Amino acid sequence: MQHHAPARTLPEAAAPPVPDLESRLLASENVLAVLPVDLDEHLRFASGQLVLTSRRLLARETAGGWSEWALTPGLALRQADHAGVGVLELVDGSRLLARWRHTLAGQAQAMKLLRLFDARHAGGAAPAVPADEPAADAELQSPPSTWVLLRLGRFARPYRRQLLWGFVLTLLSTAATLVPPYLTIPLMDDVLIPFQNGKAIDPGYVALYLGGLLLAALVGWGLGWARTYLLALVSERIGADLRTTTYEHLLTLPLDYFGGKRTGDLMARIGSETDRINVFLSLHALDFLTDVIMIAMTAVILVSINPLLAVVTLVPLPFIAWMIHVVRERLRTGFEKIDRVWGEVTNVLADTIPGIRVVKAFAQERREAGRFRAANAYNLQANDRLNRTWSLFTPTVTLMTEIGLLVVWGFGIWQVARGSITVGVLTAFIAYIGRFYTRLDSMSRIVSVTQKAAAGAKRIFDILDHVSNVPEPADPVRVQRLDGRIELRGVGFRYGSRAVIHDLNLLIESGEMIGLAGHSGSGKSTLVNLICRFHDVSEGAILVDGTDIRRYAVADYRRNVGLVLQEPFLFFGTIAQNIAYGKPDATREEIVAAARAAHAHDFILRLPNGYDSLVGERGQGLSGGERQRISIARALLIDPRILILDEATSAVDTETEKEIQKALDNLVKGRTTIAIAHRLSTLRKADRLVVMDRGEIVEVGPHDALMARGGAYWRLYQAQQRQADEEPSEGAASERAAVAATAALGSHAAHPAGDA
Repeated sequence: MQHHAPARTLPEAAAPPVPDLESRLLASENVLAVLPVDLDEHLRFASGQLVLTSRRLLARETAGGWSEWALTPGLALRQADHAGVGVLELVDGSRLLARWRHTLAGQAQAMKLLRLFDARHAGGAAPAVPADEPAADAELQSPPSTWVLLRLGRFARPYRRQLLWGFVLTLLSTAATLVPPYLTIPLMDDVLIPFQNGKAIDPGYVALYLGGLLLAALVGWGLGWARTYLLALVSERIGADLRTTTYEHLLTLPLDYFGGKRTGDLMARIGSETDRINVFLSLHALDFLTDVIMIAMTAVILVSINPLLAVVTLVPLPFIAWMIHVVRERLRTGFEKIDRVWGEVTNVLADTIPGIRVVKAFAQERREAGRFRAANAYNLQANDRLNRTWSLFTPTVTLMTEIGLLVVWGFGIWQVARGSITVGVLTAFIAYIGRFYTRLDSMSRIVSVTQKAAAGAKRIFDILDHVSNVPEPADPVRVQRLDGRIELRGVGFRYGSRAVIHDLNLLIESGEMIGLAGHSGSGKSTLVNLICRFHDVSEGAILVDGTDIRRYAVADYRRNVGLVLQEPFLFFGTIAQNIAYGKPDATREEIVAAARAAHAHDFILRLPNGYDSLVGERGQGLSGGERQRISIARALLIDPRILILDEATSAVDTETEKEIQKALDNLVKGRTTIAIAHRLSTLRKADRLVVMDRGEIVEVGPHDALMARGGAYWRLYQAQQRQADEEPSEGAASERAAVAATAALGSHAAHPAGDA
């Protein structure tokens, strides 16, 4: 059965499926990639799609019409990007057939579509995702295989002794449950049938067999309880280890990995997916093992009782096995699709609940409810499609087993009539057959659970298999305390196909304060991210104290780097816990001293419980300036040798800025400081200013010297002065908000890597 749902190959952060696409697909045609075309030819926002299938390239225009091109040898796709706009051109030789424009938010989908187009055009398979491209799409290249469950063996290895005992208990308990039907043979042939023929019943003989039945039941119960309890404990520990390992590995991944993921999806993987695997291991894997052992043992007993009747019993087995194989192929892709769709539902919640103030402020409750309703409806559609297959499969297996039982009854009665077997043998056979088919039916039902677990395991191992592009060195240079001398030698950095930093050379002496200036999108924040080693350089090297930072252990290096962001992030907890986040073992005296230096002590004491006052999620209940001063105290407490200030005062009023500036003056003393500021006036205290433009350094020097030169810095400064002069007449607050919004939009469009 072909699955033509467009979202099957969409990136996980993509929108719901393309309207009317499924009805246009041919019977054997699959969607390979979808690119949202969100700009028209006049660079206005629009809504269109470019769809690559296994046979054609289809385009839904902004007006709603469709165009299509067969994948003929002469077709080629050309890609380019400039000033935050990506362009794809379809050409046939030198003839331009079509052109599509999109914002760089769709760059990952565009690169995937281009890569798959080239691979399909060449008649080959899709190549591997390059290391510098977002890897989210790589997870969608292959459907989940049941064999992925075998990879859970690495988590089961520490518990192999308990698992061995569980296997032994399973064998014994299964054997105990097979004893009662065998004891019915003498009860029927030696007790009940002779009694009907006039022979007296021997009470001792009957008591012996009934006692045997009771003993078998008690032994089976005890062994079954022991094996279930033991394996449930083991599976819970395997599930806990899986969650812990996945989360710990997730924390080691670079920032660009999280840039290509949705919070709700990652939460669903670590939460619901591991729970699903845990349930499979604790219940269904045990049931499956029991079913296999029961069927094998029952088959041996049936053959030993009567081989011919046993062969008749096994007639439906090949048909059931064939059905399981067919359905498994359909389920394994279906359940992964359901997981991704459910991740989209979770994403809506993860977006909306933390941002509920913005939702309410802009009266977008109905819009967000519509987003959730659409995601939920798509989830329902995916489940309905799978349930149609599953609802037909389960009753069909039951019907096959019932037909098999009727065949055994008919053949058995014929054998009894011929005198080939006794009534007791037939009775025992029917009892064993009932258990055999019950287990067979149970195994067929486990197919669904197994494919769910396989889909979940694949999504977990997609995280575990992701290798950080900020690796730990094999033989790290150990360092406790850096001096803080930073040297950039020919530094270049590419994000995907775009060069963001070009051949950058700069020397920052220990204890020197450097101010980074430049237009939004000039590369300032990207440079800071490289110095923090959130990314590794693509060319050149960054040296601290004469050693390439890639030779330091990541944790050792970052313990010497303090970071104060434009939007400080506070965790749910007390004020003291947030200040001591980078140094959890700090004493109360150290915490208070850091707060005093950050000019935060006074307002903290005014809170109901002082340093033990709870901070709401993301710092709710505190003003922007208060959150910033707590973040400065947090940086002061770890006493870093290198300090990064990323627009630390741009989001507060003038009075609060003065308080924060006092705290920053205490923070920068004796440290190598790199400061980014939107207001150039705040950089006057810097020893040198570094002016950047389009990923390059265009000017370096003190404020006065750069002003006298009349170059790029002078033009930036004059532009801000003119803006400041206009603010009183036009409203300072609204002007600052407009400038900040424009800067944010320009930064987001030009540098998805996070450059501001």
